[in-house]
Amino acid sequence: MMGKEVILTHGGLEKLEKELEYLKTIRRREVADRIKTAISFGDISENSEYEDAKNEQAFIEGRIITLEKMLRNVRIIDKAENSTDVVSIGSTVVLKDLEFDEDFEYTIVGRAEANPAENKISNESPVGKAILGKKINDVVEVFVPAGVLKYKIVSIS
Repeated sequence: MMGKEVILTHGGLEKLEKELEYLKTIRRREVADRIKTAISFGDISENSEYEDAKNEQAFIEGRIITLEKMLRNVRIIDKAENSTDVVSIGSTVVLKDLEFDEDFEYTIVGRAEANPAENKISNESPVGKAILGKKINDVVEVFVPAGVLKYKIVSIS
């Protein structure tokens, strides 16, 4: 069964591959060493260090499986594919908030790469969904719990 398609930029793919490599090579070894050390303390039935290490090991193995699944279902978005006429995944968009007359710049990325702190918003987010396929000067309405936000698309790059 195919997993859900994971849309990434080249940078996003590189980041996931580096994380996977780090977990498989360094973190696995560190946790195995922690477990060995904890076992050397003796009775593991009341050993919180052993419990913590086993929990961390389970988390790391789970993350490795998740990353491997994601990487099997990756579709790379190439900047060259993107038109500057229409908002698509990979586009960097300047939006003007029509209520507050403020500009915001966002890059539209796949869900796995979204990071609001870096102004990377998911194509599945309310703003991402609202602006996909739109053109410069289009006005979009984004329905959020607090009401309706109105944005005008100022530029697409």
